[in-house]
Amino acid sequence: MVTVDTSEFKTGLCIKVDDEIYTIIWYQHHKPGKGAAVMRTKLRNVRTGSIIERTFKSGEKFESIDLVRKKKQYSYKAGDNFVFIDLETYEEIHINKNQIGEAAKFLKEGIEVEGLYINEEFLGIELPTFVELKVVHTVPGVRGDTVSNVMKPATLETGAEVQVPLFIEIGDIVKIDTRTGEYIERVEASKE
Repeated sequence: MVTVDTSEFKTGLCIKVDDEIYTIIWYQHHKPGKGAAVMRTKLRNVRTGSIIERTFKSGEKFESIDLVRKKKQYSYKAGDNFVFIDLETYEEIHINKNQIGEAAKFLKEGIEVEGLYINEEFLGIELPTFVELKVVHTVPGVRGDTVSNVMKPATLETGAEVQVPLFIEIGDIVKIDTRTGEYIERVEASKE
């Protein structure tokens, strides 16, 4: 068993916390005016995809988990299962929606993901950091409304709902951060 302490944290490191396996997606060392230093983190549960925020005492130790990653390509949805193709063996793998968790809202046919395994046991998938998806529904922005940072809801081709700037229109392709579900930029304007 390999252990790491908070000084060895880095993005992408997998650790065991409360008997669950998490990937560190963000961390920050924090030294308050009084008291001991702490490490603030955002952790993604490898099995469920849910994200939690936790603060640990500086120097706290954790078991480091060595995950095996296997490339998969999302093919289609069949009932409550998502079907992936293993890019090494080309076999179809059916994965229940509960094992995919929050990642399901950004799955688009043909997207490549990483299948995460420990001792040949499938744990979940890891999406690319960014995905480009088409906006299929949003309300029109009001002309002349140029206040910066004003957002409106938009539905993407996968069914995910995100907040986008007022200038985004139906048919635009937008880049989304899969870790946070936040809009990053417009990649392509609608051709209509």
